[in-house]
Amino acid sequence: MSILNKTLKDNRWACWLALACLVVPMFASYFFDDMFSSLSELFKNPETLELGWDMADYGFYASGYSFLCIWGGLIVCGALLDKFGVRLVGSIFVGMMTAGAALVTFAISAGFEPSTSLTIAYAGCMLFGLGSEIAGVSVTRSIAKWFKGRNMALAMGLQLAIARFGTATAILVAPMIVRQKAAGEIYTLAETNRPALIGLAVLAVGTLLWAVFVTMDKRFDREAGTTDKVETAEEDKFRFSDIWKVLGNPRFLMIAILCVTFYCCVIRFKKFGVSILLPLFGVDLDIATVLLAMIPFFTILFTPLFGALVDKVGKATTWMVTGAGLVLASHLIITFAPHGVPAYAYAAIAMLGIGYSLVPSAMWPSVPKIIPEKNLGTAYSLIYWVQNMGMWAVPIYIGHIFTSEITEAGNKVQETAAAIHAEYIFILLGIVAICVAIMLLISSRRHPELGLDKAAR
Repeated sequence: MSILNKTLKDNRWACWLALACLVVPMFASYFFDDMFSSLSELFKNPETLELGWDMADYGFYASGYSFLCIWGGLIVCGALLDKFGVRLVGSIFVGMMTAGAALVTFAISAGFEPSTSLTIAYAGCMLFGLGSEIAGVSVTRSIAKWFKGRNMALAMGLQLAIARFGTATAILVAPMIVRQKAAGEIYTLAETNRPALIGLAVLAVGTLLWAVFVTMDKRFDREAGTTDKVETAEEDKFRFSDIWKVLGNPRFLMIAILCVTFYCCVIRFKKFGVSILLPLFGVDLDIATVLLAMIPFFTILFTPLFGALVDKVGKATTWMVTGAGLVLASHLIITFAPHGVPAYAYAAIAMLGIGYSLVPSAMWPSVPKIIPEKNLGTAYSLIYWVQNMGMWAVPIYIGHIFTSEITEAGNKVQETAAAIHAEYIFILLGIVAICVAIMLLISSRRHPELGLDKAAR
């Protein structure tokens, strides 16, 4: 019997099928975004790259992901999600995500001068970044719609886990298809663009599956008598003044600040993780790659479990504090543990991966508890907007740390100093994250009527 014989609203298997269609575009987005994470060492020696980028160029390129997001793109497009619906707006930005990735792939494949390829790739990364973020908001909001009253935290946890499997895949696959060469040998464009070509192909598949979800979502609304535009009574319809109402919610601001500081501690660390772990712990490139891949693999295992735990027992703010504490402890170990002892690196990365699982599992399902449904698209977009401010600034700053402090290729003293100074940034962000998480915990206990720490019904 077909799983679609029941109405989609009542058929739990249809919900999981919809989730399956939603996670592939996010898997592809994470893969493409992290395709250079385990290859960052290459940019320390731009003279061996036909592409010609150095570490500062790499950091600048990575920051392009967030440029359009912080200049109002996320806020405006999040508002459009509420006004025109997930299917229309989400489809536009899933297409933009794939088109931006295609432009990046073209830029690093065409043989331009380094400055030209960087400019074109930056423009592509801007389009890819805004498309990815709005696609992520669309996916999160769609999961909230399809799993309302069900296992929402579990579904969001699964989506995050599979998306992060895209990161793990990119980290592990990239060094396999761009093999390490002897010192002085040149990496050709045909070698360094391979991860981008694979990522672009997966994005094309994700775009097709998004189209399948759109078809299902139309039927969902037709059968349930609802709309993806969240139409309400006239006095409750979206207005741009609602942005200020969302920003005026103190719990929302705490979640937004926690999001930007916490995610920078993990996501932006991954961009430079190999270049930090190699000099500090004396491991080779293969081990550093495995260490970096441990972060998303831990989240693949633990995020769904922690999501189910939040559904069952609640205590969301407690888990946020715990996760933020683990991430801060991880960066303290990376920075101050005895150098050249790989065991400390494994312990630190394990803590980072577990913390990276805990906080999102509790944080994202908390937003619908404090924000009206008609403003959820705007709220999620505002969170991503704040997050992207840090995502834009941090890689530029860290890229310049490596470029300015490493003036002699292979100088271990300079590489170690640069890695430690980069880690100071992550420690500062971690301190802010745990302070804000504690404030959110205190606020939740003072206002139990909000239900932030309640289990799902």
